[in-house]
Amino acid sequence: MTGNKPDNDHGGNRLGRRTFIQWLTYGLSAVAAGALSVPLIAYFFGVRKREVHWVSVGEVNQFPVNETRLKTFDNPLRQPWDGMTALTGVYVRNKGEDAQGKSQFLVFAVNCAHLGCPVSWFPQSGLFMCPCHGGVYYANGDRASGPPPRGLFRCDSRVKDGRLEVQAPHYPTLQDTLVKDDGEPGA
Repeated sequence: MTGNKPDNDHGGNRLGRRTFIQWLTYGLSAVAAGALSVPLIAYFFGVRKREVHWVSVGEVNQFPVNETRLKTFDNPLRQPWDGMTALTGVYVRNKGEDAQGKSQFLVFAVNCAHLGCPVSWFPQSGLFMCPCHGGVYYANGDRASGPPPRGLFRCDSRVKDGRLEVQAPHYPTLQDTLVKDDGEPGA
């Protein structure tokens, strides 16, 4: 110490190490908070829109009237780590033609509405059955018995150029169904 000045006094213009580290911490914390808040805000405001993918499941004449068929396809919503689970399917039931001559189809996701296990179609009894917890559904997808809180999840479908197309299904939940009960596409 020389005179009345301490040895660590650098003329008052320079920041001390402690002050520098403190401001660096504040700055990096602000950057991290900003980066983490973007997806959180997007989640709460629903900014992310799901891209719509239509998948052809076959010619309309491949589906006999009043019969249910399982059609599998490679889901375009797949992720690289999905593996075999990206091979998904839908149950298609041809209801025949309406008064205007348009083909009418019921298309169901293969997932049980209880916990998502794949259901099986039994044509002898005309029922869909879930092997996991005993959920049973009628041919029109309505709940027949068991623990599921609702009927099977319906998929959006359309006929384009003589082919039946379905909107590629994400994993359905009660909060994010594939098609609303009134036939409008889900959330």
